[in-house]
Amino acid sequence: MATGDTVRPDDGRGESREQRADRRWNELLQELRVAQTGTQILFGFLVAVVFQPRFAELGTTDRVVYVVTVCLGAATTGALVAPVAVHRLVAGRRLKPEAVAWAGRLTLVGVVLLYLTMVSTFLLIMRMVLDDAIALWLVVVMALWLALCWFVVPFVARRGGDGGSGNGEGNDGARDGYGPWPR
Repeated sequence: MATGDTVRPDDGRGESREQRADRRWNELLQELRVAQTGTQILFGFLVAVVFQPRFAELGTTDRVVYVVTVCLGAATTGALVAPVAVHRLVAGRRLKPEAVAWAGRLTLVGVVLLYLTMVSTFLLIMRMVLDDAIALWLVVVMALWLALCWFVVPFVARRGGDGGSGNGEGNDGARDGYGPWPR
């Protein structure tokens, strides 16, 4: 077993810093596989919209919403692919824990951008098929639903869980540098 310097006694796993980084990297890869696939498909559809005959009928407001949505989609794709670049550029330099921390932060940025892209896409679609007032209400409801699912529930779980340490503080990630923000 490793020394006390490399194993956290309160993590319940007995992992070294490097083992934890490997595990967290693998967990992050699984998360990114889901997010990247959906994001890339959504972005592909957004790019294709401009080449559809009906695109010429869009008014100024809808064109602005479309441009914002495409920019958000590109930024989302960039943020969710960035962890791959981080890993590749630091591979073999004994910086995996730091790479995992940066990749986690970039993934969180990507999720926020994906949220904005989804809301913007939904707005564009609803404006095409419904009255503006109804469309806006549906977009607000969908934005709240996504915010609840993607942000509120994790924040509540983060605050309520004890992270397996039994101390009630939750979020071991913030103490060990892997979480996206300090507590």
